[in-house]
Amino acid sequence: MKLIVDTNIVFSAVLNSNSRIARVLIAGKRHFQFHSCAFLHTELLKHRPKLRTLTSLSTAELDEVIAKTTAHIHFVDEATLSSRLLLDTERLLATTDLKDVPFVALARKLRARLWTGDKALARGLERAHPHMVITTPVVLLRMEELEQ
Repeated sequence: MKLIVDTNIVFSAVLNSNSRIARVLIAGKRHFQFHSCAFLHTELLKHRPKLRTLTSLSTAELDEVIAKTTAHIHFVDEATLSSRLLLDTERLLATTDLKDVPFVALARKLRARLWTGDKALARGLERAHPHMVITTPVVLLRMEELEQ
């Protein structure tokens, strides 16, 4: 199953590297194909000071956790997404956060599920694309089923 991983999922895994979310990102490559936008790297750099404070990790330790958490994610440059797809996705997300446009556009392009913890985004997509979003509990359940 192809999953587009958005920023809040990776942040959750970095903030608690022993969490079930982190375990899925680190060990789930046998069951899932993880993809994300290159924009995620920008977000990680932008929020690095906050992540260091919240985790109490040194810079080197934080870099190690980020590297381990994102090691199995295939990053796609947003420049490869067509302007038509991006504009259509902007219209789709007009009432939600436009920062999510690249992630949703990538999910549409790859015909993948968007793994997000953003409830407002999930509700916003529910009408137009009811099966696009996948929640963490469902991802965890799928992983458990696949490991049996």
